[in-house]
Parts: sequence; structure tokens; C-alpha cells
Amino acid sequence: MLNIKVNGETREVESDPSTPLLWVIRDEFGLTGTKYGCGVAQCGACTVHVDGKPMRSCSAPTYMAAGRELTTIEGLQSAAAKAVQQAWIDLDVVQCGYCQSGQIMSAVALLAATPKPSDEDIDNAMAGNICRCATYHRIRAAIHRAAGSLTA
Repeated sequence: MLNIKVNGETREVESDPSTPLLWVIRDEFGLTGTKYGCGVAQCGACTVHVDGKPMRSCSAPTYMAAGRELTTIEGLQSAAAKAVQQAWIDLDVVQCGYCQSGQIMSAVALLAATPKPSDEDIDNAMAGNICRCATYHRIRAAIHRAAGSLTA
């Protein structure tokens, strides 16, 4: 058995330790904000934070999260997370919404590491997140707005 600290709460994992972390998050923990997109860590819909860093949960075995801090979209509570979520609302970023939890997770990690990101910083940090609706210009604008609200 593994124990994983997810969103501040230690939970016991019943699945095989090699099960992709995404399925433990969704099926065992009931946290369905993290989405399945491609299954090969290419689209970013399954992005979570492990020790504050974005990671694709669809291809990571569950055992790698043992003893580490796992945060899903449901557990975001930092000032950066609140700023990003508000900017997403203010700028009406979401179109279909499927990729947005992964987009938000990557944006929050970016702002935690780089409080005043350039367009290049944003493009590099968000490159692993695909938006089928192509709201990339709104995503970038929302990240800039969130950064501005954090430094104001």
C-alpha cells in the first residue's frame, strides 16, 4: 500500500503502484477535475503539481507520488491560483473548457516560479498544454493579468 498526500490530506492508495497517477486521482480519490486527454503526456489535460512542479499524471506511475505533495485543480489555494482563476473568468478564457484545468495548473506553476513572465516565458511554460479551441491568445493575456494583479 502507498500513501499519497493529495491536496493536503494523506490518502491510502489501493491500486497497483504502477497504475498511472491520473486513474488513482480520478477513480480512487474521486477528484475529476484532472482530465484524461491523450494518455501519452502530450496534451497537458492531466497536469497536476508534484512538489509544486507541473507534471502529466496520465503517464506517471502512482508510486512516484509517494512521499511527495500532490496538488490537483481542486486543491489550488495559493494567491497565484486565485489570481489565475480570476483572470480566466475576467477574460472569458474558456471555450469548451476540457483542457482548462491543465492550463490553469501550468499557469499557476509558471507564476510561482516567474512572477513577471514575458511572452516567451509563457509560451515555453504552456507549450505542453494543447487547447483544441485555440484560446491561446486569451490564455496568455490571462496569465499577464494574473501576474499584474499579484504584483500590484
